Amino acid sequence: MGLLSELKLAVPWGHIAAKAWGSQQGSPVLCLHGWLDNANSFDRLIPLLPKDFHYVAMDFGGHGLSSHYYLGVPYCQENFVNEIGRVVAALKWKRFSLLSHSFGGIIGGMFSCIFPEMVDKLILLDTLPFTMDPKGMENMLTYRRGAIEHMLQAEAFQKPRQVVKPEEMLQRFLKNNNHLNEECGRLLLQRGTTQVATGLMMNRDRRVGLLEYSVPFLTRELLVHSIKQLQAQVLLIKASQGYFNMERGITDKSVTLLVLDTLRSVLKERFQYMEVPGNHYVHLNQPQNVADIISAFLQSKERLPH
Repeated sequence: MGLLSELKLAVPWGHIAAKAWGSQQGSPVLCLHGWLDNANSFDRLIPLLPKDFHYVAMDFGGHGLSSHYYLGVPYCQENFVNEIGRVVAALKWKRFSLLSHSFGGIIGGMFSCIFPEMVDKLILLDTLPFTMDPKGMENMLTYRRGAIEHMLQAEAFQKPRQVVKPEEMLQRFLKNNNHLNEECGRLLLQRGTTQVATGLMMNRDRRVGLLEYSVPFLTRELLVHSIKQLQAQVLLIKASQGYFNMERGITDKSVTLLVLDTLRSVLKERFQYMEVPGNHYVHLNQPQNVADIISAFLQSKERLPH
C-alpha cells in the first residue's frame, strides 16, 4: 500500500502536516506519533495493515512538518487533543479509529474520553491511555511550575537553530533514542529535520519541553471516571522490552497495574491486552510483530481470540 498524499491542514497558527495511505472510501484511522517523533513513525507499519482502510498520520504541532505554536501558547495536553479535533473536522470524519504510540496514546486516550461517540477503536502501542504519578499530588505543582519556567526561558533565550552534519545528527539522535535502530532513526530524521547548505537542522519547536510539563497526571478518581466515558473498543499492545513511561525513564508497576485493572474491570470484553517481543519502538523496528494483531482488531466486530 503506497503513500497516497502529503496533507497540509490549515489551523489558526499555520498548518498541521499529515500523510495519508489507502482509499479515501475506506474506514478512517488516525495515527498519532510519540513524544518528539513525527508521522514517519508509521511508515513501516501501515503498508502491512489491511488495504481497505484510510490511514492518516499527523504531525503534532511543533513536531515534524507541522507549524510551531505562536509564542506564548503552551504545548499542553488540551491543545494536542484540540489538534485531533481540528484534523478530523478538516477531513470531515464523524467516526474513526485511533492508532497511537507512546505519547500519542495519552492524547488519543483523552480525546476518546472527551469525544467518546467519535472513536470506534483505540489502539495503544506500548503506552497507557492516561498518565498517573505515584506521587501525583506532591509533584503536580512542581510540574506546573517547571512548565511555566521552561516556556518563559525558551522564549526569552531564542538561539539560532544549530546546523549539524547528517551523520553527527544521526548519532546524537540514536544516543537519545536508544530503542531505535539506525534505519528507523534515519526515517524519523527524514521528516524531523530540514536540510540546509551546511547540514541539517531539527524541525521541532525547542519550546516542547519534558513530557511531564505537557500532560496532567490523573488522580485515581479521575482515571476511573474517564475510563467509564469510553465507548471505543481498546487494544493495548505492550512490548516485552518496552516501557510505558519511556520519556521519563521510569516504569511504576503499581500505576501500570492500576490502569490495566481499571480498563479490564470497566470495559470488560471491550478491552484487549497483548504482549509482543520487541522494545518501545517495536511498531517501527519490527512492525511484523504487531501488524497481524492490529489488522485482526481493526477488521473484527467481536473480541480477538486469545
